[in-house]
Amino acid sequence: MPSQTPITTEEVAHLADLARIAMSDTELDGLAGDLNTILANVARVSEVATDDVPATSHPIPLVNVMREDVVSDAVLSSEQALSNAPKQADDKFLVPQILGEE
Repeated sequence: MPSQTPITTEEVAHLADLARIAMSDTELDGLAGDLNTILANVARVSEVATDDVPATSHPIPLVNVMREDVVSDAVLSSEQALSNAPKQADDKFLVPQILGEE
């Protein structure tokens, strides 16, 4: 990776002006330093991230553990499920509308 020239305070001020963000000189200096630190760290990671290093999103392999979906006789009937519902209509729970009508 080619060496990166440091980000100057003037460049940060220009970007802040384009984004319509008012920043003091102290904030501009601090942000320029922070951005240069970030770029240096990205460059360091890029040096070791070669083709033989696989990309990872998590350091430990994850396996999604799910129970088997089994039909059982221990299910509620419509009447049992709706027995304590405050409102019901046509064998369904009746809930307040949250979206406008289209």
